[in-house]
Amino acid sequence: METAAALNDSAIALTEANRPKEAISLFRKALTMEPANPLLWLNLGIAQQKSGDYNSAIDSFFHCLSFDSSMAEAWNALGLIHYELERFEEAEAFYKKALQKEQRSPKNWNNLGVLYFTIGSYEEARHCFEQAVSLSPHYYDALYNLRDTCTELGDTRAAAEFGRRLGELKNTKPVRLS
Repeated sequence: METAAALNDSAIALTEANRPKEAISLFRKALTMEPANPLLWLNLGIAQQKSGDYNSAIDSFFHCLSFDSSMAEAWNALGLIHYELERFEEAEAFYKKALQKEQRSPKNWNNLGVLYFTIGSYEEARHCFEQAVSLSPHYYDALYNLRDTCTELGDTRAAAEFGRRLGELKNTKPVRLS
């Protein structure tokens, strides 16, 4: 017997295999069984986002949040979409909402830092990347971003230190959170 959980698992595998359009139909089928399941709405939104259907993804993330407004991952996903669409003020608001829900998420801190770096707010970016690294000291992307931010700020000593730490990580598998 097919269950929503089994369909969700299969659809996640398809999404991860870069087959989001196939995954979307499975998520929709699972949602007919459990229409109030926020995790199914979240996963559907992720697949829609991967397929480039941002409007549907936004709708799905808001459906998710209508059932569970504490899901930081949905707030973060909304931030990512708005960042990709260069709607930076909205992206910032969504990232901050994600951090309100899950303050100890290095991924959320890193994403907010990337936004600040993009708009040239390097001090704010540095703070965010430092938060991400303090939560996950081997988070390669955050260390990389922190090094580049320190370079932009003219703090060559800090940039060199983060460059050294990155060099140490090259021989290990990087932690990719975003």
